[in-house]
Amino acid sequence: MKKSKSRAAKDIKKSKSKPKRKAAAKRKPKGKPAVKTAQAKKRPSRPAPVAKRPPGKKKPAAKIAGALIGRVTHYFPQVNAAVVKIRKGPLEIGSILHFKGHTTDFRETLQSMQIDHQPVRAANRGAEVGLGVSQRVREGDSVFKIKAV
Repeated sequence: MKKSKSRAAKDIKKSKSKPKRKAAAKRKPKGKPAVKTAQAKKRPSRPAPVAKRPPGKKKPAAKIAGALIGRVTHYFPQVNAAVVKIRKGPLEIGSILHFKGHTTDFRETLQSMQIDHQPVRAANRGAEVGLGVSQRVREGDSVFKIKAV
């Protein structure tokens, strides 16, 4: 009886086994390639390669008319105010400023300016001033003075 059980088990295993793959179609062996003649088709010529910029160099930045006077150090969205550290020259109310950053690019006439919560009409180099702005600015944005009053 042991033999019959083992044969039955083998029959079950055979029925569960995967079906055999079909034999792959035989490929015809290729003969020697034909010898090219003078009348063979020519490939279209490729356009001349474009000179690439060395990896360390960036695109030259677009020139902005005006002088860089400072950078934005903070922005308060509730009151639409930017804190700017003045690095160069004086800044007066009425001056036209250009804010330029990665996602920021707009011009605006300076209408309000404060130092330590006190309104001022002008500020000099080294001061951190709060400016009222109409659009969002971000830390690190550059501030250019386009036109002085």
